[in-house]
Amino acid sequence: MKVPAKDKQAISPWLTRNLVLLTLVSLTQDAASELLYPLLPLLLTGVLAAPPVILGVIEGCAEATAGVTKYFAGRWSDTRGRKPFVGAGYGLAAVGKIVIALAMAWPAVLAGRVIDRFGKGIRSAPRDALIAASVPRQALGRAFGFHRAGDNLGAVIGPLIGLLALSLLNDNLRAALWWAVIPAILSALLVLFVREPKRMRTEEDAFQEGQDLGIKAVRLHSPLPKQFWRVTIVLVVIALVNFPDVLLLLRVMDLGFSTTQVVLAYVLFNAVNTLGAYPAGVMTDKWPRPYIYAVGLAAFAVGYLGLGLVNGGAGVFICIAIYGLFPAFTDGVGKAWISSLVHDDHRGRAQGIYQSLNNGSVLVAGLLAGIFWTTGAGNGVIPLLVSGTVAGLAAIALVAARFIATRPR
Repeated sequence: MKVPAKDKQAISPWLTRNLVLLTLVSLTQDAASELLYPLLPLLLTGVLAAPPVILGVIEGCAEATAGVTKYFAGRWSDTRGRKPFVGAGYGLAAVGKIVIALAMAWPAVLAGRVIDRFGKGIRSAPRDALIAASVPRQALGRAFGFHRAGDNLGAVIGPLIGLLALSLLNDNLRAALWWAVIPAILSALLVLFVREPKRMRTEEDAFQEGQDLGIKAVRLHSPLPKQFWRVTIVLVVIALVNFPDVLLLLRVMDLGFSTTQVVLAYVLFNAVNTLGAYPAGVMTDKWPRPYIYAVGLAAFAVGYLGLGLVNGGAGVFICIAIYGLFPAFTDGVGKAWISSLVHDDHRGRAQGIYQSLNNGSVLVAGLLAGIFWTTGAGNGVIPLLVSGTVAGLAAIALVAARFIATRPR
């Protein structure tokens, strides 16, 4: 029996065309990125003979580039349209991967990663604002959870394609890198089918939405609400302990695991992330977001502390799996949290600010971790233990703060 269009909308009003398309776009791009990502430590420290600190420098600079561009792209997309930024960003990501595949020295890898992340910076906030504008406000959590699940599925598929490439190409690392270019180009082409929602909003509509959110003014350049800034500052400070995942893969490699095992560890991490992202999104639509975010931080703490303490064996994979719950319970949850604090006309700017500051924290964390990894003892044990401990304390603090704020007086 054919279901009328109106009934379909009533059944799943949040699963819109744009959400599905943008999820497929992210899935294919992430398949390309994550095919390449676990091979970067092998390319840099093996083929190109770069020291471990270079990993931290490259990833820190790449994330800083993404962070700066996220702010401006998010702000401009609120007035200039969001789809053009999304398309340009995914196109640049494909160019960056070509540069890495051609690299003969680590500065070329740096250039490729910067181009790639510049594209990410251009697309991320406008894309997330597009998602938020395409679904009902009460379904923001599950929408971002669905998107993150699709994105993470690409992160599972990508490394597996990488392993297949290495197997078919007799472990030819450079040839395998070229396989990442194909899904990256497909991702950019899929953006052509995304529709820019028409925002037919009157001043009275905007004012009323602002009143519902406790915002006094909703003009284009009006200040963002204080609650947005409070949440953003807390999450950005917490992110200072989150150094690039490429260093975790280096830790696995330092513990004596083979190239295939390192890639499989990354597949496991992304598989857990994929399975957890949508349920976390659904939970954050029902329960207080600080509690859901704290679950992710607790997983971070266990994963980091475990990787710092184990010396090999199955424990490494257990820690990686637990750590996979961290992005599952924080990435989409954080974006939904931020989107819920502002109205649609400011979502690009809000996401840009939040994501750019978050990337700045990752830059600082990456540089510090890279330095301690190179100069300290134990192949990264110290930064892992310090970050894990701080994340655990942050989880407790989030839960306690929420409990105190809602306790009857």
